[in-house]
Amino acid sequence: MPDLMSPERPPSPCTKVCTLDEQGLCAGCLRTGAEIGRWMSMSAEEQWQLIAQLEARRRLRDRGSAT
Repeated sequence: MPDLMSPERPPSPCTKVCTLDEQGLCAGCLRTGAEIGRWMSMSAEEQWQLIAQLEARRRLRDRGSAT
């Protein structure tokens, strides 16, 4: 689990699969267009928080595709 108070920035979650799905989420990293656009201006804390949100989105997506 990342330290949300760490001043070190996480690596970009970009996977170079940049296609937005019908829900407006990137097929590769699951970020919204707005989140992608804001990534570079986010603080390290905001980036770590988004990384945690993306992990939760991925779990929900994977759970939904398993049924």
